[in-house]
Amino acid sequence: MSPGRAVRRGRFPLSLREDPVAWERQRPTWREARPAVIAGALKRAQTRPSGNWYVVGSSLSVRADRPLARTVGGQEVVVWRDATGRLVGGPGACPHLGAPLRDSPVRCGTLVCHWHGLALSGTAFAGWEPLPVHDDGVLVWVRLDDVGGEPPLAAPVVPVRPALPEAVSAVYVGVGTCEPEDIVANRLDPWHGAWFHPYSFVDLTVVDTPAAGDTGTAGGPEGPGGAEDTEAAEDTDGFAVDVSFKLAGRLVVPVRAVFTAPEPRTVVMHITEGEGQGSVVETHATPLGADDRGRPRTAVVEAVVAASDRRGFTVARRMTPLLRPLVRAAAGRLWRDDLAYAERRWRLRSTGRFPG
Repeated sequence: MSPGRAVRRGRFPLSLREDPVAWERQRPTWREARPAVIAGALKRAQTRPSGNWYVVGSSLSVRADRPLARTVGGQEVVVWRDATGRLVGGPGACPHLGAPLRDSPVRCGTLVCHWHGLALSGTAFAGWEPLPVHDDGVLVWVRLDDVGGEPPLAAPVVPVRPALPEAVSAVYVGVGTCEPEDIVANRLDPWHGAWFHPYSFVDLTVVDTPAAGDTGTAGGPEGPGGAEDTEAAEDTDGFAVDVSFKLAGRLVVPVRAVFTAPEPRTVVMHITEGEGQGSVVETHATPLGADDRGRPRTAVVEAVVAASDRRGFTVARRMTPLLRPLVRAAAGRLWRDDLAYAERRWRLRSTGRFPG
């Protein structure tokens, strides 16, 4: 680990930048952002097991009166809560005549097809078979073994998060014309932050990277080596960044963040030093299938789980319903640019012109 500069957490979370540098005068990062380093990290992420689990969306989006639906890898799926509040899910087409179950209501925990009234409680019925689903408190997942083609895992690879009762969480969802690897590659390029997103990040320095030739891989929770191997691989296969989150004018929040990829379709940013230490931003890429022109579509599901031991954060937690739209808006602004980045990467790859 390169020493970098220490990120100190003072009495107040904000800092006042001294002698701010204009965007065009900041230090170029293109020499450090070596394509081989990014490609190597992406390749290693793709070797890690996912257990065929895919993020569907936010836990809060699964309401009592309607299902949450998504097409994953070309397969329609729906998830909803039964009468006890337990998450259930399965194929998104009615087994009777193929009605879209995404448009059907939930009544007393039962999904009722709006074409002819066939009722599904979440157990096998009339040719409809449930799928393994998982609710981690922030996101809901579905396991699609036919789509993933890997040995299945009993549960998804969920990153370590702050304790949810002490945290503020929000989930943003966007869709782009690209593949999951383009989303992951974007997140494994921390060097673009202050150049591409000057409205959010300043004073960015990458202080540690995995070597381009590293070949370490990791097992999943039930894969080779177990969770300890996963954590060990992440410790040696992350990008550590000193960066300041821009608030207004010269006011910034300096932190150290580490980016890791615990599975093929997920990149996690952990705040390891500075304000909000322990907070995470998880970026999950869910393949949707091809559009009407045959181009791949991918959903970005980004979960922010923020925590702080400052006394004032208790007030922030109470204001979570008001804060969530603001967090989603901030994530949406970033992903407006980053999806353009990912979409261009896919276009270059699909035409054989990708520079890496």
